[in-house]
Amino acid sequence: MFSQTVEYALRAVCHLAYTAPGSSTTEQIANSTKVPMAYLSKVLQGLVREGVVKSQRGVGGGISLVKSPEELTILEVVNAVDPIVRIASCPLGLKAHGKNLCPLHRRLDNAMAGVEEAFRDTTLAEVIAEPTTSIPLCEFPGARPTSKQ
Repeated sequence: MFSQTVEYALRAVCHLAYTAPGSSTTEQIANSTKVPMAYLSKVLQGLVREGVVKSQRGVGGGISLVKSPEELTILEVVNAVDPIVRIASCPLGLKAHGKNLCPLHRRLDNAMAGVEEAFRDTTLAEVIAEPTTSIPLCEFPGARPTSKQ
């Protein structure tokens, strides 16, 4: 349902949320998140362009979040790299339908509305603070499961 770019962007910002308010190099993020460095660079460029992260060159520089993890929502990240598209009018261009979606397209749009709402209501801070017994896919600094496996 979501693109590889969205997956990689979310991994990157979760890493940055764990290290906030500090910064990380592209190499550190790539190693932690298991995202190929070349692809990650393009994803990070998009996140910089959309104002989700900032990049500082030089000693002590790196990539960091523009907002705190408590303020940044999953929806902002997703929409920065691959916006959620809602169905506003008949995708088939049927004039008789217009903005009155058929039952199929209305359900599809309702599903996207639910995803959009869930992502709008979820901050990065909530994601990284959620108790879990799952070991994260990536090696995030300080991440530990809540119970032993």
